[in-house]
Amino acid sequence: MSKKKKVNAAILIIGNEILSGRTQDKNVAFISNWLNLNCGISVQEVRIIPDIEKNIVKNIRLLSSKFDYVFTTGGIGPTHDDITAKSIAKAFKVNYGYHKEAYKILEDYYGKEKFNDGRKKMAKMPLNAKLIYNPSSAAPGFITKNVFSLPGVPSILNSMIENCKRYLVK
Repeated sequence: MSKKKKVNAAILIIGNEILSGRTQDKNVAFISNWLNLNCGISVQEVRIIPDIEKNIVKNIRLLSSKFDYVFTTGGIGPTHDDITAKSIAKAFKVNYGYHKEAYKILEDYYGKEKFNDGRKKMAKMPLNAKLIYNPSSAAPGFITKNVFSLPGVPSILNSMIENCKRYLVK
């Protein structure tokens, strides 16, 4: 009788603000608990890395090959240091740019006048990504291969997590 291998995951926290201590991480406990209790998925590794493209690319490649799922938090917002989406596209060698569906969601949410460059940036991601819908602030997270990219803001991440469930195999 073979024992079934439990589905596993890693969490990659991306952000200088966590490493400097300016911001305290609240996402690891929340994601780990949610995956374990709601999905039967065990988190086996957590890493916190800076907003440096080569670090993100290297960690995405390694963790995505080692674990069934990888959950990233941080680096998908409107600011200059939000480079997670571009780094993930680079890690998987896929095209990066304005995701049509994400662009439309954000344009509808903000309206044409208030849809500025910073907000448009949140629609830039790997073009083949599946979207993770965001009931809080419209800006979607996304899934590339087995990597789920979520925002770093805990209240927004918490509101989106259930929208990951349909993509997970227990």
